[in-house]
Amino acid sequence: MAAKHDTPKTSSAGLTEHRIALHTPLLRGARRLRIALVGLPGAGKTTLFDAVSSTAPQKGELTDTHRIYRACTVQIGLDEASVVDLPSLSSLHHLQDDDLGTLKYLLWGNDRPPVTAHEPGAAPAPFEPPDLIVQVVDATNLQSHLELTLELSQLGRPVVLALNHMDEVRRKGLHINIRALSTQLGVPVVPISALMGQGIAELFRTAVATARQAICPLPQAPSRHIANSLEPLSAALKRPEIETAFRVPQQLLLMLFASGHGYFERELQEHFAALMPALHALREAAGQGLPRPLAEEIHADRHHRAATIFEAALRPGPPQVGRGWRYWLDAFMLHRQWGLVASLAVFAGVLFVVFEVSGWIDRQTTVRLIEAASAWQPQSTLGVVSRAVVDGLIGLTGIVVPYMLPLLLLLIALEEIGLIQRIAFVVDRGFHKIGLHGGVAVPFLLGLGCNVPAISAVARNSTGRERLIASVLITFVPCSARSAIILAVAGKYLGVLGVIGIYALTLLLIAVMGLILSHRQQEVGPGQVQEIPSYTWPDWRAMLRETWARSSDVLTIVTPLLVGGSVVLALLGHFGFDGVINTLLTPLTSWWLGLPLVLGLPLLFGVLRKELSLLMIFQSLGTQEIDTVLGTVQIVTLLVFITFYVPCISTFAIMNKTLGRAQAGFSVLLSVGVALVLSALVRLLMGLVLPFVG
Repeated sequence: MAAKHDTPKTSSAGLTEHRIALHTPLLRGARRLRIALVGLPGAGKTTLFDAVSSTAPQKGELTDTHRIYRACTVQIGLDEASVVDLPSLSSLHHLQDDDLGTLKYLLWGNDRPPVTAHEPGAAPAPFEPPDLIVQVVDATNLQSHLELTLELSQLGRPVVLALNHMDEVRRKGLHINIRALSTQLGVPVVPISALMGQGIAELFRTAVATARQAICPLPQAPSRHIANSLEPLSAALKRPEIETAFRVPQQLLLMLFASGHGYFERELQEHFAALMPALHALREAAGQGLPRPLAEEIHADRHHRAATIFEAALRPGPPQVGRGWRYWLDAFMLHRQWGLVASLAVFAGVLFVVFEVSGWIDRQTTVRLIEAASAWQPQSTLGVVSRAVVDGLIGLTGIVVPYMLPLLLLLIALEEIGLIQRIAFVVDRGFHKIGLHGGVAVPFLLGLGCNVPAISAVARNSTGRERLIASVLITFVPCSARSAIILAVAGKYLGVLGVIGIYALTLLLIAVMGLILSHRQQEVGPGQVQEIPSYTWPDWRAMLRETWARSSDVLTIVTPLLVGGSVVLALLGHFGFDGVINTLLTPLTSWWLGLPLVLGLPLLFGVLRKELSLLMIFQSLGTQEIDTVLGTVQIVTLLVFITFYVPCISTFAIMNKTLGRAQAGFSVLLSVGVALVLSALVRLLMGLVLPFVG
């Protein structure tokens, strides 16, 4: 194993760069790590699995049982792991019938040993045995869980202990010495709160490091008086043919047989019947002289050792008082229900920036530029081209200055503080319903300002199926331009209910399209281990650098497209092709949408910038009071079509860069198709309903 260390280096620009540690070979593909989540009922392993799982985990029953397991691939930095959420397990020794399948999987996976050759059915599970076991422990009831830990230590596999519910431990005034517990057990111990997402990233980093180093638990032998009694039986079981047949660690097989484990006793009888009288006699002899029957003595001894470890690691103290604001903020932000309320509050804050702050900036910049250029109405071809270039640059200013930059700065500041990561964790389960992870919540919020940087953010933070679904869905998020039209048209002519109706239709469409796309794209990406960082104050220098990094695509991709498109459309109008375009678009405007023929060119201009199409609609109709020309059904139909068809040429360009031409074309066709279908349905339904309402 080789590793590149994290060492600082100063670049020629004076900036400090860091080399990130890289451990090789990477645990990916055929080398992917296999992790089994094990724990007593109520430990929280299912909550832990949900926090990192993919959008569509595999489900099944362990062979010959009715116990359900779940499995998925999880991304852990540059490494990957196959994580299996096994049914709850109380003990390896005293098993219920269905618990035996879990033990078989931990021992053999899909590679059945010779001793099971006579058994009907398939292997215990359709995948290989785990490389590492993560035991999820309820830290508020640590002692009872440690008995299972002592049993798992005999499996001969690396183990990591996840101390769950640590927030409750601190609330009760208890203090667990993590280092002392780890030293006594010989396994890494990581405190977590699975429900709040805290410590999960560290847990899986520790699991990867433990698997790389093949750190197995310290041998947890029984007390000396039991070990001495079992020496003759241990020697009798230490036969090559038994080891080959069972492929079970010798110490574990000894303790299971000594405890009278039904399954292993039956298999020994089946395959080594000639040895059984002697083995039974040695077991009987081992129990003589003990204060209790051998099985009870082994259990009592394990209970005593767990209690001893527990007492050495636990230190009682006064209940925790004087919790700081960080604790209470996390209790609110990461709560399963209240966290959604907190996320909505942040969402409302983002909307405020988009519609109030950004609107004010827009009036001070773009609107004034438009007013200044309005008097310039050139007639020559060169003048028309020059005016088109100016219009394109004004359009770029209208995207970047009022909407993109303030929203980017706000969201980056929220990331620096640590709020966005908490929102992503809380909404993760909801996003799973549409085939996505909560990590794309930030790009969706960014899409409220402009879809271009939002899709760029998706491209940086996701791959494959998730990148495609998120990028396509973001094209339906009402950006600032579309929101301006919704507020200007629906707010004026349809009222508050009309505005709410358009946004509700948008949310419904995103949810439905997410379900359809996730079903269409069968490939399931890996789950994600989300980091919940500590709260910090943002560094404005870092924020500015990150803002530039996320907005640079606008200058390199969007600028030439806006300017070039503006020039092309201006020349079409200059040479009198606007009438031809309106005629060619008759099937769309007049036949399908039921709108006046003159609205064809304004709809076409919408691919450059939505507000531009609204201004052209006013010009084409000869009035800003469009209700004097259009009926209610026509206004709603026009609004729905403009809201959902191709966001803008800039969005197509960024999708072409991040997804490729085929997928970008699919997104355009999808948005056009959705806009046509929804607007036609709205037109039809309103045409049927309004006469009765009137």
